[in-house]
Amino acid sequence: MTLLPIFLKLDGRTVVVVGGGAIAEGKLGALLDAGADVCVVAPEVTPQIAEWARAGRVRWKARRFEAGDLEGSQLVIAATPAAGVNGAVYREAEARGILCNAVDDNKNCHFYSGAVVKRGDLQIAISTNGKSPALAQRIRRELEREYGEDYAAWLDWLGKQREQLRAASRDPEQTKATLHELATRASMEEFRRSKPETARAGIALRESSATPCANGKVYLAGAGPGDPELLTVKASRLLARADVVLHDSLVGRGVLALISPAAQVIDVGKRAGSKLLTQSEINSLLVAYSREFSVVVRLKGGDPSIFGRAGEEISALREAGVPYEIVPGITAALGAAAAAGISLTDRRAASQVLFSTFSRGPEAGAMDWGAVTGTTTLVLYMPGPDYGEVAARLRECGLPAETPCLIVSEATNERQEIRWTSIASLPFISKLPAPALLVVGRVASRELAKPGSGILREWDESARNGIAVI
Repeated sequence: MTLLPIFLKLDGRTVVVVGGGAIAEGKLGALLDAGADVCVVAPEVTPQIAEWARAGRVRWKARRFEAGDLEGSQLVIAATPAAGVNGAVYREAEARGILCNAVDDNKNCHFYSGAVVKRGDLQIAISTNGKSPALAQRIRRELEREYGEDYAAWLDWLGKQREQLRAASRDPEQTKATLHELATRASMEEFRRSKPETARAGIALRESSATPCANGKVYLAGAGPGDPELLTVKASRLLARADVVLHDSLVGRGVLALISPAAQVIDVGKRAGSKLLTQSEINSLLVAYSREFSVVVRLKGGDPSIFGRAGEEISALREAGVPYEIVPGITAALGAAAAAGISLTDRRAASQVLFSTFSRGPEAGAMDWGAVTGTTTLVLYMPGPDYGEVAARLRECGLPAETPCLIVSEATNERQEIRWTSIASLPFISKLPAPALLVVGRVASRELAKPGSGILREWDESARNGIAVI
């Protein structure tokens, strides 16, 4: 079961804690820090809870739990060793629509309390879905070593910088990019070494500097269509020694598993049409990380130079004086063709290949597919969800309704799907998950390789110098 991680504002809200032992005391500290109005129900309590009650910080009902004790509460924690009591609290909470946590009693829980690392306003919570609190505690200790107490002061400073920048800036995109750079490790180290004003000035100097980094280099690497075995040897080696990897959302999980455990891994892609970061922000991150780390990998699905906005990132790196290298990958069109078992340039049916995308913007009516002929294989990246509109555009280009086509979804991955169809039937195909490609042309026909097929006879009769005359 997937859990929803949330951070609750409990200031002034009533929370009932059933139990008064050491377990309950451990829960009360966090509730009081959050400003909750805490009511403890227990015949006996620890000296610390008794002191909190005398000081008016908690209310104490010195008796066993009763059904009406949850009246007016928004949250309840059952912190007793008695399963029967926990069960009674849970059932009462369930009847009243109140969320309940029974400590170390998973079946009587609506939610779990994670192991928490707290550094001022920075909070990192770890959950194992109740399967291993010991593992959560171990990870918490590791994170406490990674994120020291100085993160609290740094976060306060970041908050002030955010307010000042947003109030003074007339360029929201540049403000976002600057804020992301301020949140890098390089900024943190500058904050540690100097006064905040000096750190901010240093970052501003880096923003305007075009001096190449002495050590850092950015690699624009292709992740291939999905199967990790189709990754190039060079790309695989880079992932194994990368300091930072910024990857698209649709890069295969098997490829991501090859990244060094010591690397920072950042998803900068797009999901359901929504961008996690703008292209300008990604450019700024690449520049910032190159000044902090030696090996920065920008991992893109397929080949980085095919519909991957590599050109914009290259321009940003050049302008900032950052060394870069392009590491080619197998583009999705080739992966899709391999998955379908076809040749995009089968000489019996195609003399050229055109890679394109299906535009969804205002310019959609002016797509230039004029080179599409009966001997062209058209590969459409990102065909979008409206296959009917795609079919209409293809017909406008003069392609016959019976033209074969196929859709390949998640090519070379374990969830790969292939649909063979035609332009006429395309609107009736249910949308397949992204990433998907549409291959249009005679090579997409299942009949192509059958002995005596009409296509083969027509090709044999009309082929001249390797180009079919149809």
